[in-house]
Amino acid sequence: MFNPSQQIERETEFREFALEHVHPYAHLHDTSQRISDSIVPALARHGFFAPFLPARWGGQDMDMQTYGALHEQIGRACSSVRSLLTVHDMVVLSILRWGSDLQRERWLAPLRSGALIAAFAISEPNAGSDVSGVETRGDPERDGFRINGRKKWITFGQIAGVFLILAKVDGKPTTFLIERDTPGLSVEPILGMLGTRGSMLALVSLEDCWVSSAQVIGRVGFGANPVALSALGLGRYSVACGSLGIAQACLDACYSHASGTQRFGVALKDHQLIQQMMSDMMTDVAASRLLCRLAGSLKDKKDPQEILQTFIAKYHASRSAMRAATNAVQIHGANGCSPDCSVERLFRDAKVMEIIEGSNQIQQITIANLGFQEFERRRSLGER
Repeated sequence: MFNPSQQIERETEFREFALEHVHPYAHLHDTSQRISDSIVPALARHGFFAPFLPARWGGQDMDMQTYGALHEQIGRACSSVRSLLTVHDMVVLSILRWGSDLQRERWLAPLRSGALIAAFAISEPNAGSDVSGVETRGDPERDGFRINGRKKWITFGQIAGVFLILAKVDGKPTTFLIERDTPGLSVEPILGMLGTRGSMLALVSLEDCWVSSAQVIGRVGFGANPVALSALGLGRYSVACGSLGIAQACLDACYSHASGTQRFGVALKDHQLIQQMMSDMMTDVAASRLLCRLAGSLKDKKDPQEILQTFIAKYHASRSAMRAATNAVQIHGANGCSPDCSVERLFRDAKVMEIIEGSNQIQQITIANLGFQEFERRRSLGER
């Protein structure tokens, strides 16, 4: 259960971990387009893979507010590493919540320990936010299914040992757990992306991949709503907190630069227009942090309002990150346009936050629709 004093201690722990094990490699992750070999073992040693798992599965029973603080600090250091935790944990949550006892026994231990990395494979060349547009098929055959299709933009697909695949079986959305070494499954790296370049994206092709019925999560037709949407809710929350981390990193960089730089004989921090940009960044960071904490607290309470509040947090935090990164580049001037400057990477990573886990336009539509639904619910109950 959430404890404010314990969370402060954990936040300090998360920040120290990020400064020691993640931040020093952020530039390398960006330029080499892959994460350092030291990252997965470090995350595993500290129990940061799926820490929300119950103790019986080796987890920490971490509450969602503390979980959000972890993802904020990792995102503040390197968005690519935060992306690893996001997609991996989305698969773990799906197995924990909707998997069979046998699936939990088989997969949760190696996923929690980091011995195995998981990738969440829903997006396709012609289907992103619109999961109903998925074209991958699962055709019933013998005691299983024959899978055919392609999954694109799969985060950490290059190193994942197991994939959660969304396909349609007789037109019904269904999720499968498919191991990397399954005959017919192939992985092709995707390079040269705008941001989060260390997230090791891949194109995953499935050609006549036979999987057993035991690899279905839940049941046929259970994939889009219960499985995918609950996982995407966790992913959206992680991205919101990671976006907050990006905005905070931009603010940190601007404090340092504006304090140590003079223009026209005056410290940059004393120029009024610089102060205006800094105050906007500070306000956005403060508001995003409150929205993320509200979403986390509602998740902990299992309050139905957490769905709407998570959408709001992700929408606001990702926009705030982009605004902060834009101002940070402007404040740094020509230096901010150099790949040797951290704000250049933060600018590119921030743009990605406005697209992944539902673009900002999808967030706007969903927030408005959920808002009207809540209004109608209150009106039907005679509430004002």
